[in-house]
Amino acid sequence: MIRAAIAGVVGFILIFVESMIIMKLKGYETIEFGGLAPFINVWAMNFFVVFAILTQATNWYENRTGIEESEDSY
Repeated sequence: MIRAAIAGVVGFILIFVESMIIMKLKGYETIEFGGLAPFINVWAMNFFVVFAILTQATNWYENRTGIEESEDSY
């Protein structure tokens, strides 16, 4: 549940970061997403990317602490 909340917020922030990068590279003043549906599609892509990264980071951390705990028991 925490991962989904974090992914939702970070995915929304990434939309603005990506927009700023495109505006600087292309020299645009504004970006038109074309309506609410394309905006939600971009947010959904960012959401799933961040969620996948957080899932992998969580699994890595749990495996790492599990290995350290098992080494301490010897």
